[in-house]
Amino acid sequence: MNIRRRNRLWLICSILVGVGLTLALILYALRSSIDLFYTPGEIIYGKRETQQIPEVGQRLRVGGMVMPGSVVRDSDPVSNAVNITFTVYDAEGEVDVSYHGILPDLFKEGQGVVVQGELQENNHILAKEVLAKHDENYTPPEVEKAMQENHRRPAAAYKDNASWSRKLVAFYCAWR
Repeated sequence: MNIRRRNRLWLICSILVGVGLTLALILYALRSSIDLFYTPGEIIYGKRETQQIPEVGQRLRVGGMVMPGSVVRDSDPVSNAVNITFTVYDAEGEVDVSYHGILPDLFKEGQGVVVQGELQENNHILAKEVLAKHDENYTPPEVEKAMQENHRRPAAAYKDNASWSRKLVAFYCAWR
């Protein structure tokens, strides 16, 4: 083997080792930030495809509905913090959730919720974040009022103003 081939072989091997180490370090760093999504039934019985049940201490996201009558608020007068416990359910099961903090405004019993936290023993979730789902048909009152006012405008208000568009084109051409 001549020197040129040997140098190329060393270069290729060192590049492959470098790329492999870089990928290994990236995957190791991302391992701690991966949150898998589960439903309450999947936490209890495992995912349908793999029958994989999450382990205690695993970070995860749980999506389901807040069970009516399950929300319990406990205030701490010293720190002015609120401890909330509630149950998230779906068609296959239910899990209990504990959260320390302020809940979103859209959080209600019987409403959809996504909880991000850590799985504790007995299928209990210690939540770090609670996201409330909302109805996709919801329109804020301000937007509703603006839409009603726009429908009362005469049709002439919606016509394109030709002089305005000419000024814009002239400005654009002068700027270039």
